[in-house]
Amino acid sequence: MFTGLIEETGILRSFEVSSGARRLRVRAPRLARETRCGDSVAVNGCCLTVTARSDEELWFDLLEETVSRTNLSQLEIDQAVNLERALAAGAPMGGHFVQGHVDCTAQITSYQEIDGDHRLEIALPSEQARYVAEKGSITVDGISLTVAEIKENSFVVWIVPHTRKATNLKEAQPGTLVNLEFDLLAKYVERMLSKPAARRSASSRQPGLPPNAKTRSK
Repeated sequence: MFTGLIEETGILRSFEVSSGARRLRVRAPRLARETRCGDSVAVNGCCLTVTARSDEELWFDLLEETVSRTNLSQLEIDQAVNLERALAAGAPMGGHFVQGHVDCTAQITSYQEIDGDHRLEIALPSEQARYVAEKGSITVDGISLTVAEIKENSFVVWIVPHTRKATNLKEAQPGTLVNLEFDLLAKYVERMLSKPAARRSASSRQPGLPPNAKTRSK
């Protein structure tokens, strides 16, 4: 579990493919010193396991599912990536609950400075649009952000100067592909409401009777 508060902006050093296996190497001087092999780190919002480390670099192995669902394989060498370690027990909860399970990727359609802040507009895939709510939370490349506006095929968030400076958004531009993770609570609500008929059937049974039991008429 993560919070969407970026701890360090790492630099992609290599993306290796050998015998079908894929390995990501990231320069991260701060986190590398504070991380052990086996720890979970969100890289652009994608939960990965540290498989090797040095004083300044971290290595991660990638599954095919991770490659196909995220923007990690689209990154270029020396490109910035957002890094966050898993939430520790008792640590401050400053963002929102982020699983590190990327739902999809989408392109930035507009990114412009307005009065010192930046208006960021991102395409919204129609099949996931139901998970996005105005003033709700969304994760963009691992960053916890608040949805300011929902349009027909996109959504808008505002980026304050600190967030832009401390994340890879300082390099973002229209056309950049970002990872999106939608609010966990929205997914659970949808799941709970998806089978109302089954719940009504269960609640209509007499107490103490098994699901297929028949009552005897007098």
